[in-house]
Amino acid sequence: MSRPADLGSLKEGSYIVIDGEACRIVEYDKSKPGKHGSAKARIVAIGVFDGVKRSLVSPVASMVEVPIIEKRSGQIISISGDVLQIMDLETFTTFELPYPKDEEISKQIIQGAEVEYWTVLGKSKIMRVKGRL
Repeated sequence: MSRPADLGSLKEGSYIVIDGEACRIVEYDKSKPGKHGSAKARIVAIGVFDGVKRSLVSPVASMVEVPIIEKRSGQIISISGDVLQIMDLETFTTFELPYPKDEEISKQIIQGAEVEYWTVLGKSKIMRVKGRL
């Protein structure tokens, strides 16, 4: 799910949908309006799920999609190969997620650990392990 937002209201660190993928903005530049045109914004963003760098150049007044990020807590029930079975701590539903590629997170994953996962545009990803160092 996403909501419309004005491109001029975004800033570095916020999220945007580019090419159907949720991305985090890492660079945001605004140009001044010219004699015959409006101000333009140049955005460079990195995909939340695939890590691919994407860019967008558009007028500041244009409308863009901003993803609705659902941050939830879960507990790792079992680990089988590169698939983790997770139980949501609010609804107690179980589902499977791929093993995280981020080495900082993957070395903290053990059975029974509590994790924070994000659901964005129908995809889910483990973002951090809670209570571990």
